[in-house]
Amino acid sequence: MRTILLGIVWLCLGLSLDAWSLSGRQIETVGGEGTEEEVRGENLLKRVRRGWMWNQFFLQEEYTGSDYQYIGKLQSDQDYGNGVVKYVLSGEGAGTLFVIDENNGDLHATRRLDREEKAFYILRATVVNKKTGLKLEPETEFTVKLHDINDNEPKFSKEVYTGSVPESSDIGTSVIQVTATDADDGMYGSSAKLVYSISQGHPYFSVDPNTGVIRTALGPGDMDREQREHYQVVIEAKDMAGQRGGLTGATVVNITLTDVNDNPPHFIQSIHQFRVPESSKSGTPVGRILATDRDIGKNAEMSFTIVSGDDMDVFDISTDEDTQEGVITVGKPLDFERKPSYTVEIQVRNTRVDPRFTSAGSKDMATVRIGVDDVDEPPLFDKASYVMEVKEDAAVGVAVGSVSAMDPDGARSMVKYSIDRRTDMDRLFNVHPGTGSVFLLKGLDREEAAWHNISVIATESNNPRQSSHVPVYIRLLDINDNAPTFAAVYETFVCERTSTGQRIQTVSAVDADEPSAGHKFFFSLLQTHRSNFSVKDNGDNTAGILTRRGSYSRLHQSVYLVPVVITDGDYPMQSSTGTLTVRVCTCDRDGNMELCNAEALSSSPGLSTGALIAILLCAIILLMIMVLFTALKRQRKQEPLIISKEDVRDNVVSYNDEGGGEEDTQAFDIGALRHPDAVATLEESAKQRRDIIPTDALLYSPHHRPAPASSDLIPPPVGMASRDNRDVREFINHKVLENDCNPTAPPYDSLATYAYEGAGSVAESLSSLGSVSSEAEQDYHYLSDWGPRFRRLADLYGTEDCDFS
Repeated sequence: MRTILLGIVWLCLGLSLDAWSLSGRQIETVGGEGTEEEVRGENLLKRVRRGWMWNQFFLQEEYTGSDYQYIGKLQSDQDYGNGVVKYVLSGEGAGTLFVIDENNGDLHATRRLDREEKAFYILRATVVNKKTGLKLEPETEFTVKLHDINDNEPKFSKEVYTGSVPESSDIGTSVIQVTATDADDGMYGSSAKLVYSISQGHPYFSVDPNTGVIRTALGPGDMDREQREHYQVVIEAKDMAGQRGGLTGATVVNITLTDVNDNPPHFIQSIHQFRVPESSKSGTPVGRILATDRDIGKNAEMSFTIVSGDDMDVFDISTDEDTQEGVITVGKPLDFERKPSYTVEIQVRNTRVDPRFTSAGSKDMATVRIGVDDVDEPPLFDKASYVMEVKEDAAVGVAVGSVSAMDPDGARSMVKYSIDRRTDMDRLFNVHPGTGSVFLLKGLDREEAAWHNISVIATESNNPRQSSHVPVYIRLLDINDNAPTFAAVYETFVCERTSTGQRIQTVSAVDADEPSAGHKFFFSLLQTHRSNFSVKDNGDNTAGILTRRGSYSRLHQSVYLVPVVITDGDYPMQSSTGTLTVRVCTCDRDGNMELCNAEALSSSPGLSTGALIAILLCAIILLMIMVLFTALKRQRKQEPLIISKEDVRDNVVSYNDEGGGEEDTQAFDIGALRHPDAVATLEESAKQRRDIIPTDALLYSPHHRPAPASSDLIPPPVGMASRDNRDVREFINHKVLENDCNPTAPPYDSLATYAYEGAGSVAESLSSLGSVSSEAEQDYHYLSDWGPRFRRLADLYGTEDCDFS
């Protein structure tokens, strides 16, 4: 009840306010079609006076008239028609787009307006007294709204759309949605109400007239990418809800059918033939087979498989990712003698299978025949490597093991064995060339090298170029051939005041051998030695050195030598005696060493006796070398001019000072070679000066030789004319005359060497090459008669070869 009462009160209050606001208002329409005069209710309510009799105006856009477009009339109750009131306009477009008649308040638009650019304008108006310029009423705001007309065609968001849809899609599969907009006012009429239609693309696609969604219009059998892949569809959008007179916009949609795996691969040919050498290694390509697939991309990727045939694991097949070809490769070693040909069945199928299109025909088969070509192969070992064992004390010649290889070819050539000496530099092993038995050439020691790795070569007897290698690992088995020794050099001392049975040192032992059961050492004191100390075997491969006395005197004896016998537990038993040096020292109450004798003290930090002896020997050797060097330096031995005894004609003359010529040298006269009988006489005679023009008989023939100017020159014997070498003489005489007559020739004390051998020699040939055809013994005793210069040749060829049988 209370709620109903409040509602009645509120309704009455609203009616009262409406009555106050509507009293005295007059509205004039734009077209001037009529006026509405409100009934005044002065008797009922007191009217509230208002200054303006308008609130908003409407204007149609795109006005095409030549005059100003009339909007409406502003009327103020202060305007009594006496011409005193002036209307003033301000706000958006005032004075430019909109003008007002200041006398009567008529409002006009000066030019054509577009609602799509601006839908409404807010203006302000007031009235002033023309005479005084004072405002008669406050400024009031009003709105001018533009009425829309259908002057804009629909526009699509893109000029060209791109869409795709899988091939073989069902009818009605969505492809893409196109969207168009209309700039006209959608709230006023149907100017912006659009309808979509398809003008190009039938009968493959359709479009929803309201949403613009493009869909497939044909079934799966008609949309095949392999027949047609690209489509161009034209979509139109028409406003006015598609009615006549509406404006139309269009766009192009390019639609592509995407591929699906609806086509299986097929071999181009059903039978393939290849050949491969039997020496081909694993992974060697044999051939390629090609299959085609009408699909593209990942749907055309293929996998090849060997599904049946001879020895299917001998060959492998893989897919080339770039060409999608099947590549056949060798999987296992081939042997022409064992199997000369192979036949396999190969299957091809897609790697990505679409269950919708899987059928019995989704794969293809092909036959591949591969022939093996025979080649000359190297010998083949029956093992890839050999491991042999031999005891380290094995005697030379003992067989370690054997290797075996054979020629895999049909000829079955004999195989010879040898050891690659690069793997056995010390030549410890050898192999029998026929049987392949490996045996020892030298003794072995496991403690030096426990393993020996060698390589054995097998070579065909008929074709040495065909060879193969095999590694052989030889392990040396240990025998007990090394005696145990102390594990370290022990520095042991005993205090002068101690107690009987006091442990002064714990010793241990090491052994180079490695028994299979482990080391076991026994310690004891040498039986023949009477010692002041005892040895206690701890049973754990260590022993303790104990005192037998309670006191020791450093002055009486400063050092004790304790012989300890160390024995191993292997067979044959080995033992050694290690000497432990015990020093007697002065200790404090806690048993810590304070002072030992000078000898023992100096021997510890200083050098041992052996080191001092070695240093002394080195000093003596250095001193002897210095004395020998001084003696050799003082002994000046004149070296002969001719260093080489084989070539006596090439003389190199060295001068240390100017002048003197060759008479200061020991140069050899070439006449000795031409006249060996005069050598002895020439040596006894004085040396001739060789820095004057030669007047020797070499310049002249025997018949025109002048008398010698000095008794120092001895002419050759007349009876030796048959042995004279005329060619040599003429050659040398010609060269000497040429140098004498040459004004640019060097001084006579310069060296000129002629390497002309001539046609013969009075000494005849000394070569042994011609003696091969003669079975007679050669007599070289005449070399002893040629003088001291041929003494070396006489020693080499004149002695009897009695040392050889």
